Amino acid sequence: MAEKNPVAATGGDRYVPYDERTGSESIVYFTRDLSAEGLRRAYEQVSAHIGGKTAVKLHTGEQHGPNIIPRPWVAELLKKDLPDATIVETNTYYEGDRDSTEKHRKTLEVNGWTFAPVDIMDEEGAEPFPVAGGKWFDAVHMGSHLASYDSLVVLTHFKGHTKGGFGGSAKNIGIGCADGKIGKWEIHTTPGSDDMWDISNEEFMERMMESAKAVCDHFGERITFVNVMRNMSVSCDCEGTAAEPVVTPNVGILASTDILAVDQVCVDLVYAMREEDHHALVERMETRHGLRQLTYMSELGMGNNRYVLVDLDNGGARIQPAEAVAHVVPFEG
Repeated sequence: MAEKNPVAATGGDRYVPYDERTGSESIVYFTRDLSAEGLRRAYEQVSAHIGGKTAVKLHTGEQHGPNIIPRPWVAELLKKDLPDATIVETNTYYEGDRDSTEKHRKTLEVNGWTFAPVDIMDEEGAEPFPVAGGKWFDAVHMGSHLASYDSLVVLTHFKGHTKGGFGGSAKNIGIGCADGKIGKWEIHTTPGSDDMWDISNEEFMERMMESAKAVCDHFGERITFVNVMRNMSVSCDCEGTAAEPVVTPNVGILASTDILAVDQVCVDLVYAMREEDHHALVERMETRHGLRQLTYMSELGMGNNRYVLVDLDNGGARIQPAEAVAHVVPFEG
């Protein structure tokens, strides 16, 4: 593990407006079509480098969780676009329905993830993945099976999170690919601490992003990202039926080959909503310092926080960020 450095005043509780950002722009594709067909269309825009033995990382949820990406959508995507792909998960750090492989497989069955193979990647242990240029890590331990895949499709339900503020593509792989016994401990807990959740705010976001970077660096251009902005509670899908009610309007589906851009767009669209629509989710992001995810990804060189939206519903029209309010949010449906 890299030497621990002091955390700067990085402002993970402060939203950075678009006009304060600099650098290049990435393409992010957008559709309002929250359906299996909309998911397929979004994925197809960013699928050019996906091939070989392919993993699909998504949150399959606790038992009977109400807000996960609908299984029929995923089944249709795998059937028509990724027929040989494997859904991948890792066991959880916390006690619950998925903290062992045996319990995890039972939960997968209860939740209906039976239409495709599912690989619990840490079933046979962990493997360290190097972190280039990290502040906290030289390497993070991932489920050992991750190394056997050629490509990774990161399919994410964008929502709030009690620890991370929000959960986008970066959290999906930063936590979701780290194995349950070592990797998640490395991210959440100070060595020697009796509190398994003692790392928080900026430090937690930075550790999580370094873990995500290890996964991105491993796959190079053979990784792609799709975020579904639907049923967005302030709670993560890891809370299952105990999740807070959904109070944020549905938006649509975003896809990009740039992990920072796709998560940044989702955050921007939440902030662009009316106060009454985004208050709860914005409060969750800011009180947990979750916005540090975005600024630290930028510092790590993981992508661009500036972008152009390509509107798949309007012939591929390009939407500049300043026009997003009128063209994108809030979407009722």
